[in-house]
Amino acid sequence: MFYLVTFLLSIVIPALVFAVQPAEKHYKLEEFVVTESKIPQSEENVTQKVDVITEEEMEKIILSNRNLSEIFKYNPGTFINVLSRNDANWGSYGGLGPKYNVYLLDGLPIDSFVDTMSLDILALSRAEVHRGPASVMYSNYLTMDFAGGQSPLTGITNLILKEKIDIPLTRILIGYGKYNTLTGKLYHQSSSGNFHYFIGASYEQSDYTNYGTTPSWLNMLDDPDYRKLKLFFKTTYFIEPDKQKISLFAHHTTHTGDVGRPNRDYKHNYETINLSYSNQLTPNLNAQFKIGYRQYDRKWEEDNFPNLALRSEDGVKQHIVPADITFNYKHWDKSLLTFGMDYQYATYETTSEEAATGIKAKGNDAKARNFGFFIQEKIVMDKLVLRIGGRYNNIKNEYDLLSGVKPEITDKSWDRLLWGAGVRYNFSDNLSLYSNIGTSFIAPSAKSVGGTLRQEDRGKPGKHGQLPNPGLKPEKGIGYDIGLGCFPIPNVELGVRAFINEIDDAIVENRVSLDPSQTQSVNAGKAKSKGFEVQVNHILSKNLSWFANYTYIDTKVTNKVDPVHDNSDIPFVPQYVFNIGLTANLPYDITLSPYLNAVGKYFDTTAKGDRKKFGPYETLNLKAQKLLYKTQNYRANLNIELSNITDRKFEMPWQFKDTGFNAFAAVELIF
Repeated sequence: MFYLVTFLLSIVIPALVFAVQPAEKHYKLEEFVVTESKIPQSEENVTQKVDVITEEEMEKIILSNRNLSEIFKYNPGTFINVLSRNDANWGSYGGLGPKYNVYLLDGLPIDSFVDTMSLDILALSRAEVHRGPASVMYSNYLTMDFAGGQSPLTGITNLILKEKIDIPLTRILIGYGKYNTLTGKLYHQSSSGNFHYFIGASYEQSDYTNYGTTPSWLNMLDDPDYRKLKLFFKTTYFIEPDKQKISLFAHHTTHTGDVGRPNRDYKHNYETINLSYSNQLTPNLNAQFKIGYRQYDRKWEEDNFPNLALRSEDGVKQHIVPADITFNYKHWDKSLLTFGMDYQYATYETTSEEAATGIKAKGNDAKARNFGFFIQEKIVMDKLVLRIGGRYNNIKNEYDLLSGVKPEITDKSWDRLLWGAGVRYNFSDNLSLYSNIGTSFIAPSAKSVGGTLRQEDRGKPGKHGQLPNPGLKPEKGIGYDIGLGCFPIPNVELGVRAFINEIDDAIVENRVSLDPSQTQSVNAGKAKSKGFEVQVNHILSKNLSWFANYTYIDTKVTNKVDPVHDNSDIPFVPQYVFNIGLTANLPYDITLSPYLNAVGKYFDTTAKGDRKKFGPYETLNLKAQKLLYKTQNYRANLNIELSNITDRKFEMPWQFKDTGFNAFAAVELIF
């Protein structure tokens, strides 16, 4: 808190004379959301709590590790824990691990660990975060890498792409920052008649820095470097405006570099495609069809440190095809019946090519598919909103190889009925009460079952990765929440929400050893999280707005079979998260957006005798913008980003660390 007080005294208070001016009108904090029913809905008719992050708000947030998950860092109930610019987000949502919040891209699932490392923020128009129990509208994501399949038990995060282009616009950005970071971006959007499109590219290279602790299994002998290239476009053709449309989005990322040693290069390629079609068949009936393609192709080198000779080139490749068809039928004025089906097909393959022999061998080779039917009825009766829905899911996994061996059981399938319900009562335009309940199910992924190492690699020097666990059982969950939202005075939003989430046979990622860095998926027994969130959003004037939120979380793992894991904490879930930030428009066309994020203690494993504690810590970021030049059709801005101003080099799981203070500056031309 000392850093926050110092900051307020040095920057904010001198700005108030200019910034605090009477607001000319009431500012609406949020408007329509699309994720809840897959078509635009007024928030007063939605039972879940929804956070909307606009394009303007995204530009105030610093992506210190170049990961889109960081735009949710300051949301209640969310812990974003991106390990480095080269690694994924291992955070938590609603008091559970990182796989219990399904990420979507325009309504189709994506990987919450990997895709936010890949996708470019310039393609987004907004993001919606539905906090609360699992929605039957969306299936699990069948990714088999990282922590495995992902479930919407604690919520849904939807990245929404730009679609209708009202104004032609071009953006060019050139920036330079610490670690010799050089960034260039080019973006253009336009339309011709009913045809709308945008296209973009970005490139960044950096010498970067050692992001491991001392000592660390990462054993960096030199500064690592990386290069990231992103190419993307989207086209939308409005066949009949406001009735029928079709769109195509494609995104490619190449991420190459090394991790600070001679034979530790890597090359990762990510491909993302979305194709969607929507038709308002009648005034009351809407139909949508969406299909996508995701490819994750990651390759990296391994050595036998301290022997720096090349040992092997390892790789992981995934192909995932999600598809969805949904019908929405409006009836009884504002009531809505939604029904449809979805499908996913996924392949997963790990390989290792030994340098000594040149022989390339497969470790895991698996396939998975998911087929589901869903139906949801939402009845709106004046001030009362009632929602109830169900889903039938069939999941089948096929194992050709696990840990390099053909398993005795080559396939396994599960059938599950899931359900969800919610209620909302709008006492007035300024006060509402809501509550939700929902169930979830996650089958063990191929990586969790087969690992990336063999059982005999346990504890062997240089063997970093995940150990197999063929005895894993599937997990099932249930979540509850209740909340209150109000606007006590104009331009002020207050909210409070309490939640409980429970998992049976919870599959968690436990650290087995530090060096070598090895993990293993295990059934931790019964996991339960409970907590509450309090938030305030205030538009004080047209020149000053601020927000604050606090989340308290209590977690417990019950495992009567193994006392080592009994009465422990759920990994990666902090005891509390506190956020506060503001945006001030100052004289001389200067805009300042300081944000503070404070995180309580958390652990990396359920094994009480071997777990490592992280936190508490705080980070303070500042985004500043200065308008350099402006005409009717042309604008030039200077953007300055100061991350971790107080230089807190705190440790993170698996011997990663925050690299401390970072500065970045860019000139952006908009015309």
